Amino acid sequence: MLTLFRALFSPPRHMILLVIATWIGLSLAEKRAERHGVGRDDLNNIIFYSLTAFVIGGRISFVLQNLSAFMKSPVGIVSINPDLFDPLGGIGFVFIAALIFGQARGLSFWHTLDALTPFFAVLAIGLGLSHLAAGTSFGKETGLPWGINLWNATRHPTQLYETLASLLTFILLRLKKHDPRPGILFLTFAAFTSGLQLFIQAFRADSILIFNGYRQGQVIAWIALVLIFILFEYRLKEKI
Repeated sequence: MLTLFRALFSPPRHMILLVIATWIGLSLAEKRAERHGVGRDDLNNIIFYSLTAFVIGGRISFVLQNLSAFMKSPVGIVSINPDLFDPLGGIGFVFIAALIFGQARGLSFWHTLDALTPFFAVLAIGLGLSHLAAGTSFGKETGLPWGINLWNATRHPTQLYETLASLLTFILLRLKKHDPRPGILFLTFAAFTSGLQLFIQAFRADSILIFNGYRQGQVIAWIALVLIFILFEYRLKEKI
């Protein structure tokens, strides 16, 4: 019982950092939402439903991928263990929930993404700090003076690289002049984030290798960049 109480009321530091980032990001997004034609209530609701879908959907996806294990012990489905979670599955549920809510409220797709961009940018900073606090997304071993001791070795502080890259992206977005064409702000954020991931992934020690040695994270980043630049061209051709 004491263990359960601690798990429920003493969340780990990385989770606290994500909660703080969510709150700050939402506050910043609210201040600029109306500039993009999105009401504050709609912004709050879409974030709430998306976060709920992420948590529930990530667990559902993990359960479906490991159904035989959960059939033997169904109580594990409602376990508070955060490791029983599939982030990609959760993201898939987020898109579904956001699309359903957006269509129900008649929200413009690109205007809504622009309104949410400050939230995404701050959340990315929080994610980097949470990785540092949890010791995840760790780097390769290095002899450089700024290496950090982690998992019995001196490693590249890839979590700090990630945090600084996200902070740089956030600053550049704040300095960027407003573009009247919807979608440009979000695509700029996505392009910076994907491009910087190409650099960061090169120093990660926990990267998944595919296609005979290619880093999965870099492959995904390259694909994302191609799609982003195609969408950029499409949005820039739109008449104001």
